[in-house]
Amino acid sequence: MPTVEITYLGNLSTQLTHTKSGSQIITDAPVDNNGNGANFSPTDLVAGAYISCMLTIIGIYCDQNGLKFAQGSGKVEKIMSAQPRKISDLQIHLDLRGNHWTEKEQIRIERAARNCPVALSIHDSIQPSIHFTF
Repeated sequence: MPTVEITYLGNLSTQLTHTKSGSQIITDAPVDNNGNGANFSPTDLVAGAYISCMLTIIGIYCDQNGLKFAQGSGKVEKIMSAQPRKISDLQIHLDLRGNHWTEKEQIRIERAARNCPVALSIHDSIQPSIHFTF
């Protein structure tokens, strides 16, 4: 069974459907690439998937190690290169203040987050700048 089904909607827009849940996402090409930028672009989804995966892995790590994970948020800035047009950098900021982890726990959590499945799947030419605030 496919994970995602996709339909081209026209005008550089697509609709992705998660086959298991039926959840849908609409994408548009960004304004700087002939689109209207009304929704996430495919590369926005990559940037969002990266930081989302990091927070998810932190949650899993905490669950498996008996740590409370009460607060977590973040921001990601996607930087594109022109030739070839691709993601050239991701500037990631994770705010994990208020969880009261020890320094040793913070090191392990950071290591787990940096090795999330999306991070391990991204091309080696992208070396994101990742900043953690504990």
